[in-house]
Amino acid sequence: MTAAAVVVLAFILLLVIYVALAIKIVQQHEQGLIERFGRYRKTVGPGFHMIVPFIEKMRKVDMREQVVDVPPQEVITKDNVVVTVDAVVYYQATDPMKLMYNVANFILAATKLAQTNLRNVIGDMDLDAALTSRETINTELREILDEATDVWGTRVVRVEIQRIDPPVDVTQAMHRQMKAERERRAVVTEAEGEKRSQILRAEGVKQSRILEAEGQAQAIREVADAEKFQLLTLAEGEGQAIERVYGAIHTGDPTPDLIAIKYLEALQGIADGKATKLFLPMETAGILGSLGAIGEIFANQDEVAE
Repeated sequence: MTAAAVVVLAFILLLVIYVALAIKIVQQHEQGLIERFGRYRKTVGPGFHMIVPFIEKMRKVDMREQVVDVPPQEVITKDNVVVTVDAVVYYQATDPMKLMYNVANFILAATKLAQTNLRNVIGDMDLDAALTSRETINTELREILDEATDVWGTRVVRVEIQRIDPPVDVTQAMHRQMKAERERRAVVTEAEGEKRSQILRAEGVKQSRILEAEGQAQAIREVADAEKFQLLTLAEGEGQAIERVYGAIHTGDPTPDLIAIKYLEALQGIADGKATKLFLPMETAGILGSLGAIGEIFANQDEVAE
């Protein structure tokens, strides 16, 4: 192989290496920072790009949401109880240039910042509030970290407290307290149930007595109505009989049956000593009246003769 051929092959090899170093591919979830002689030049998006090898350099920044695991640490609450807390922080790059040049190690910086602010937030709470206010802690810590990391070109999406572990003796005391509270609630519930049962029974007895009294009153009313109807029927019958007798006497045309009935009643009254009057037919009464008139005439003639 001649020297010229070697030179050509070397040139071709150098050209291939140069092109390979010049071609840069930026993925969809990335952005590229191009530096020239160590100085920031521009930011490029996803796709195919060319740089000048040995003069320019590209740094790629992942723009996807990332997670920072905050190691467990001991935190003292407001009521001087030591609890172990760990959390996770979710962040996303918003400005790749700030993220690349404003902080040397973002993961370490975010972890230390989260630990410090976690101590501050939980240190202002009592143990009971810290155990029952995780959402409040998450929101407050996220706002603090988001404001602090804004200069680093990131946005804190959310913060999640994984667990808050009190000491063993405190946990046991809480279990005893919870057990006593549940027993108290059980006793109260049972007492309220017994009270309600007694009230319902009393109301049932009261309602039963009311219904029984109403039934008795209804029965008395029905009996009274029946007796009233019976008396009214008897009175109407007697009234009709009296009207018939009275009409027969004043019309002068008594029926034989009516005369016989009144005659028998009069005889029974005389026999019992209860009747002092005897009803006679109209013809008998007329004869007696005529005899009385004749007697008065004779009496008047005797007075004239004298």
